Amino acid sequence: MTRTIAREAKRWVIKIGSALLTNNGAGLDRQAIDGWVEQIVQMLAKGDEVVLVSSGAIAEGVVRLGWTSRPESIHELQAAAAVGQMGLIQAYESSFKRFDHHTAQILLDHDDMASRQRYLNARGALQTLIRLNVVPIVNENDTVVTDEIRFGDNDSLAALVANLIDADMLVILTDKDGLYDANPDIDPKAQLVSEAMANDSSLVALAGDSSGSLGRGGMVTKLQAAKLAARSGCTTVIAGGRNQNILQQIAAGENVGTLLSASQKPLAARKQWLAGQLQVKGILILDTGAVKVLTEQGRSLLAVGVSAVKGRFTRGELVSCVDSDGAEIARGLVNYSSDEADRIKGESTEAISKILGYRDDDELIHRDNLVISR
Repeated sequence: MTRTIAREAKRWVIKIGSALLTNNGAGLDRQAIDGWVEQIVQMLAKGDEVVLVSSGAIAEGVVRLGWTSRPESIHELQAAAAVGQMGLIQAYESSFKRFDHHTAQILLDHDDMASRQRYLNARGALQTLIRLNVVPIVNENDTVVTDEIRFGDNDSLAALVANLIDADMLVILTDKDGLYDANPDIDPKAQLVSEAMANDSSLVALAGDSSGSLGRGGMVTKLQAAKLAARSGCTTVIAGGRNQNILQQIAAGENVGTLLSASQKPLAARKQWLAGQLQVKGILILDTGAVKVLTEQGRSLLAVGVSAVKGRFTRGELVSCVDSDGAEIARGLVNYSSDEADRIKGESTEAISKILGYRDDDELIHRDNLVISR
């Protein structure tokens, strides 16, 4: 394995933990935030795309409210999240503004990943923001979602976001330099694990229990996140966020932190996940031209290529695309419901707005959400 993949990566998800952002509980570390933002801006300048997943809302809220420790009450956690989110986003916004970069706040929870319709909505919003050169700042919706406050962690959320946007690299910045073969706090001979496979089950034994008082995630959750990110072919680097120019070092392919490689390339892994994980809800019968476009040109499926619609499905559900003989050509996540698809079948993209009164997407199924069956 080499670090070449980091140098070639185009789309990045960068996650920053609570201990780093709040300087271990002393309030938001504005200087550190400015440093990470400057590095991200440098990445953007050379053509990289970055989505930032930031912890720290609850930790910042705890500090702002004058509490000495993270509360146990769900409603107090919700209150801390609401108060802290204000300061967290303001800090990022003002820091990126120095470089004339816009930011956007995105609050997600695991239900957004599980619901196919919300999955497509979140994916579309994030991809549009990326195209507009806006930096999305993602956090878990801790103010209203109790289960994620109690059991969730932003390491897992960052991995889900990496899956969502087909990221090449996930960087998890923490207060440790990476994964060690022993606890470096008590063993001076502990060695940093430089590279490994994300699905290597033996790594968990090295991680131990390292959760902190301000955040919920330890090294185990970071390994789990790397394994989760790898299902869409995303490689993960766990590295020390306080190291100078750490993001620049990672992007340059330098041997820093722990690199956890995916076993498959991103496109192949995503297509495999798409083909095997979801139950087909309906059928689209394609004309000859659409069959050729999908199988020979690898393009998206447009409404004009559909001759008939069968079954009942909603936006974001999996449908089967078949030819006139009923043989499956492809399957994918559809952008319109069965009623909508039936109304626009055989019509041009430009006609969708006139027929439906709106046009959410140009494609009936985008090629990124489509896997060929034969």
